[in-house]
Amino acid sequence: MKRSENKPIRVAVGISGGVDSAVAAALLKEQGYEVIGVHLYCYDEGPYCTSPEDRKAAVRVAKHLEIPILVWDLRREYKDKVIKYFFAEYKAGRTPNPDVVCNREIKFGLFMEKALRELKVDYVATGHYARVVESSEFIVHSGRKDDPSTNYELITKAARQRYSLLRGVDESKDQSYFLYTLTQKQLEHILFPIGAYKKSKIRQLARDFKLPNYSRKESMGVCFIGPVPIAKFLRENLPAKVGSVVNSKGEIIGEHDGVWFFTEGQRHGFRIFPAKGWSASGGKPTGLPLYVIGKNVTTNTIIVGRGEESKVKQFLVENPHWVVRQKAKGKRQKVGIRIRHLGEIMPATILPLDSKLLATSNKLLARLAEPTFGVAPGQSAVFYRGKEVIGGGIIASK
Repeated sequence: MKRSENKPIRVAVGISGGVDSAVAAALLKEQGYEVIGVHLYCYDEGPYCTSPEDRKAAVRVAKHLEIPILVWDLRREYKDKVIKYFFAEYKAGRTPNPDVVCNREIKFGLFMEKALRELKVDYVATGHYARVVESSEFIVHSGRKDDPSTNYELITKAARQRYSLLRGVDESKDQSYFLYTLTQKQLEHILFPIGAYKKSKIRQLARDFKLPNYSRKESMGVCFIGPVPIAKFLRENLPAKVGSVVNSKGEIIGEHDGVWFFTEGQRHGFRIFPAKGWSASGGKPTGLPLYVIGKNVTTNTIIVGRGEESKVKQFLVENPHWVVRQKAKGKRQKVGIRIRHLGEIMPATILPLDSKLLATSNKLLARLAEPTFGVAPGQSAVFYRGKEVIGGGIIASK
């Protein structure tokens, strides 16, 4: 741990009330950091909201660790930046990723900016299963042949710091997919204390630290909203509207309750007319499952197909963001691509669709080594080089 003027480094830790962030705070205090707890109060609506319990748990953790804790009310900002986006994307026929937006706009947007500015901290920390590694990056400078004051053969190197965002050690809990929008400037001030541990070790550490919430169950569901499945949350907040299910030939073979309730790769929730005897390929029924392979919001129609029909070999990625600096002359790059949280990291090549370079293009073509299914417009496509996240973007509509 770096120190300045013999003072401990100050860290603002986002304490959610869960085990992971509590252990993160405990580890940092044990390592000698000056820890300030911050609980983000972002949502308080609906029967699934656990905000009151979360807040009480966070306060108990801070009291146990003997650290100060602040509660920041970000409900309005969360609604404006995350909830509205969430519903707007589904209504437009895309499948959004609220956790990516929450990290970008709330946790490493408003929280981080406010903590650095108002609390004068050196770092912010969260309980994410990811890692940040700092290293030196060398920039090569050389003399010019036509300049007698320099030795052309003499090559000088200037170092600058480089921050790598790595997958968490526990592959089953890795959250790096949700963090691809982070910048080098942000990574310089971020700590992920639990990223080097397995979940089982975190549970053990929670018991060792005697944390009051050590046995609390893990929260699943939409970021900050509570343990509610997205499908259920959508159906409670968006209107049902009966529409047609068609096969790849455009034949009507069933119906559904609203195009916004479905995403590419989904195989449940729509109804097929068995009496019609149609299949997704236009022939006799095969008994094989049908998957959503496309949607038309204007006509409120979903298109379904069998296994091979649902696979794609390439897709577009919009508004790419690079965590690491790209080579100025880069035209294409071999990467690993992940199209869903904890999904397979697939070999692929990415290249710009226009005459621009990778570093400056707003739209990329991702070509997979092998076809895959479930490529959903609106979801994030995250690029990896080994264990490192190098960037990502939004899967574009076809």
